[in-house]
Amino acid sequence: MRRILLLAVLWLGGCQHMAAAPPVSGEIRDLRSGEILTAQQLLTRLSNPAQLIIGEQHDNADHHAVELWLLQALGERRPQGSLLLEMLTPDQQPKVDQVRHAVSPPADLPVALAWQDGWDWDLYGPIVRFVLSQPYPLLAANLDNTQIRAFYRQPPILQGARSNAAAVKSTLLEQISDSHCGLLPESQMPAMLAVQQQRDRRMAERLISAPAPSLLLAGAWHARKDVGVPLHVVDLGAAQEPTVLLLAEQGSEVTAAMADYVWFTPATAPQDYCEQMRKQFGK
Repeated sequence: MRRILLLAVLWLGGCQHMAAAPPVSGEIRDLRSGEILTAQQLLTRLSNPAQLIIGEQHDNADHHAVELWLLQALGERRPQGSLLLEMLTPDQQPKVDQVRHAVSPPADLPVALAWQDGWDWDLYGPIVRFVLSQPYPLLAANLDNTQIRAFYRQPPILQGARSNAAAVKSTLLEQISDSHCGLLPESQMPAMLAVQQQRDRRMAERLISAPAPSLLLAGAWHARKDVGVPLHVVDLGAAQEPTVLLLAEQGSEVTAAMADYVWFTPATAPQDYCEQMRKQFGK
């Protein structure tokens, strides 16, 4: 009888660390080994790194649901040190801190945070609300508009061999052109590249200095190990790259050079952002 009771206690103790099932289906893969993982196995592997980056598609609701689930589930396994958001800028940090320490939440949280319209609050709001209820800090990881304009006008010299590699710059230039539907004048491309890489450098600086374990949520291109924030972390002197999980829709190409893990979510109907941009450019 004692043996049965002991086994029951051990079994229940182990179940305390079993998170609820994730809200989104899809294939999870360890890109280094090729192994297919369960969501619970992924949680185990993501519980150890001091620095973790999750790369998202900004307009994909499934990705935000997965991010919230991961944040909650990881917090049940070990204390979370901090969460950093690409969507927050330095001039918003005092507002974030004020809300965190307020006795009661504001009636209009997006207004209190000066949340930017470019980031869909319906998608990011649940994550922000959850983190503001936690004991660890929510930190801005991006540049503010004044800094972006300054870098655009006078691109600084970027220090670091990895982030300055020709292959990194050419890949980013191609992505910048594609993301602007080929409508950007060639003369603007060096400045746009400088802004992109200065954003990556800022996120790397913030990730390094944040309380660990730190987690950065950013767009997939910022998160990628071959062109994004992880290169800058190493260029800044870190001994080890952050661990990277990319969230990608089924059918996307994600390689081991880009990330450590990928979570493929169901494909969604593509949006024709280029048509909208052509109208803005009068094309």
